[in-house]
Amino acid sequence: MAAETDTHIEWCMNDKLKFLMNRLGERLWVKPVLFCLVSIAVALLAKTADVVEFLGFLPDISSDSVEKLLTVMSSSMLVIAVFAVGSMLAAYESAARSATPRTFTVVVSDDRSQNALSTFVGAFIFSIVGLVAVTNGYYEKGGIFSLLIITLIVFALVILNFLKWVDAIARLGRLGNTVSKVEAAAESTLRQRGRHPTLGARKAFGSTEGVAVTVDSIGYVQHIDVAALQAIAKKGRLQIEVAILPGCFKMPDQPVAYLRPDGEQSDDGVRKTGEGLTKKIGEAFVLGDFRTFDEDPRFGLIVMSEIASRALSPAVNDPGTAIGVIDSLVRLFVTWVRNAVPDDSRAVEYDRVLIPELSLDDMFEDAFSAIARDGAKSIEVMIRLQKALAGLAELGDAPMRKAARDQSGLAFRHAKQALPLASDVERLQEFVLGEGKG
Repeated sequence: MAAETDTHIEWCMNDKLKFLMNRLGERLWVKPVLFCLVSIAVALLAKTADVVEFLGFLPDISSDSVEKLLTVMSSSMLVIAVFAVGSMLAAYESAARSATPRTFTVVVSDDRSQNALSTFVGAFIFSIVGLVAVTNGYYEKGGIFSLLIITLIVFALVILNFLKWVDAIARLGRLGNTVSKVEAAAESTLRQRGRHPTLGARKAFGSTEGVAVTVDSIGYVQHIDVAALQAIAKKGRLQIEVAILPGCFKMPDQPVAYLRPDGEQSDDGVRKTGEGLTKKIGEAFVLGDFRTFDEDPRFGLIVMSEIASRALSPAVNDPGTAIGVIDSLVRLFVTWVRNAVPDDSRAVEYDRVLIPELSLDDMFEDAFSAIARDGAKSIEVMIRLQKALAGLAELGDAPMRKAARDQSGLAFRHAKQALPLASDVERLQEFVLGEGKG
């Protein structure tokens, strides 16, 4: 139990940092800039070898040979970097076209492509800085030897990263690779939310009692700083019930939270206190124009469903991809079930903050409703969907069984209207759960 609490506290502390780091990871310029700074530092630090005492043991390296190596590198690395950017952009476009535009953030965050591009750009900057330093006599005997060794190492890194990148770029824009990346992103989010269903706070039940807190910002909730809300609530001697979860679109007058007394002050006191805390409470909610995968498990399910819907469109007509997506969705819900923590075993780090749990009905609707509608004419997709829902119903608890039965019935009603053959309808009905057979 102590280990679980320590893990929970560590997760809470790193939550905001991870959110910010993930946003930086979606920017293609971050890693190249870091590699450029490191390259400049390494090229200049090679000078330190000139003050080493064992200079007499070093071979005499001609500065012309190092200059030629650096010239070759500088003339080729920029071309390769431009080629890499063009290939990456083509892969991103292919992923958006074959899957859904919502996959862009997970595809652009591909580490192998970013590392390769950063290596090429960093090698180019290193060669330019080294070339300028050599031609101006910046290095002596030790510095020239060190620069040669570093240049050879950089060459080796470039070749290694190029070979790895070629293998990665061949798969980057492929639909199967995109589905795998989206599934991995959704799985990570579902696992974290399963272990921390209320983000470390107490469980809320959707009460609208108390003083409503509204903010002017409009957009999707991307992150909630629960630690900041706890500090605000403790200082103001009140309780804060969060009214909007990550992934929800906040309307202009929609409350983000409700303030209630904690027993130490009256409702009037809460109202007066809340007026001065509205801005700080609003700052704890990070809003943006788009949804993100980080703290929004439903978004991952929606993107998976969108991929299946596009595959089932008449223009694509790829039921095999839709079946593969259904299998991925089953794995995601299994992850959710296996990582779910019972109410009596949860560690509450923020006792003055209340946050509602995700609705399983909403999650099942996000995952399966569009597939049931768009795949209604495909008997093989409908049968696979019914089998998946039956398996999840057996695996989960009562809420999951209910959600699975509801989606099973909905899918059957769609199929009953769309399937041209009565025999297919009768065949499909054998797999429908419970009340959905009616």
